[in-house]
Amino acid sequence: MKISVLAGGVGAARFLRGLVEVVDPRDVTAIVNVGDDVELLGLRISPDIDIVTYTLAGIVDESKGWGIGGDSFEALSRLRRYGADVWMALGDGDLATHIFRTHRLSTGASLSEVADEVRRRLGVASRILPATDDPLTTMVRLEDGHLVSFEEYYVRYAFRPRISAVTYRGCSSAAPARGVLEAMDSADAVVIAPSNPVASVMPILCVEEIARALRRRNRRIAISPIVGGRAVKGPAAQMMSDLGMEASPVGVARLYRGMADAIVIDEVDAGMAGRVNSEAGLEALVADTMMVDAGARRRLAQFVVEASESLR
Repeated sequence: MKISVLAGGVGAARFLRGLVEVVDPRDVTAIVNVGDDVELLGLRISPDIDIVTYTLAGIVDESKGWGIGGDSFEALSRLRRYGADVWMALGDGDLATHIFRTHRLSTGASLSEVADEVRRRLGVASRILPATDDPLTTMVRLEDGHLVSFEEYYVRYAFRPRISAVTYRGCSSAAPARGVLEAMDSADAVVIAPSNPVASVMPILCVEEIARALRRRNRRIAISPIVGGRAVKGPAAQMMSDLGMEASPVGVARLYRGMADAIVIDEVDAGMAGRVNSEAGLEALVADTMMVDAGARRRLAQFVVEASESLR
């Protein structure tokens, strides 16, 4: 069974890790958000691509869900000693990825080519495709009017300030990266991972050709990242609430209206299943979505695979 997954962040990476244990990893394609890509100290950093790649390679820092496990931070320490404004925790092994990516991009390689080179060299069998090779940045307007990138809002500001708007700079001119539309069209099912809807999924779907490809197909299943009114990880619930959306599976389902046929919601939110259907037109499927360990990841992945097979 071929499955394409729209992915971004730790939740998506953990779901993908479970998925490749229940289907052939070679039949899985991750289409990854690039809206939080940033340039820091002249280096191109692609947080979501790296989280997915490190997780599938089995080298991610399990306690954080990002970065490389057991990484050292000597370079970061020295950079700060020199007075560099390094507001991201970049380990030495992680920096090697960013240096390699930046070098390859400078020689004319595309982001998708670099992502493929890195995942192959790390032994990842699944395809990892950026949603687009074109510049696309998620911008967050803070309540005081200050406009920052999502990564700054998330890391530098620790998502403390309230926000008033989110925009996707470069979206109107961005085209799908090579292979993205083919992966979506040839897949037996498309899954929207349990990622931040505003900051991880919408930057993918703001690329019109990707959104159009998703609208025209069937067997589309989403997984809510909101459980009991809170995000499992990160600022998804806070962002939705600040933007006037309901921070619940219902709010997530409304965002995915027309983009999904069904949405998996956690057992604690089972009482919202009727509203998901009546207010968003999606079939609500109830399961344990808390991927607390390897077994839970596999069970959720198996549930999604079986559910997608039963969709019309």
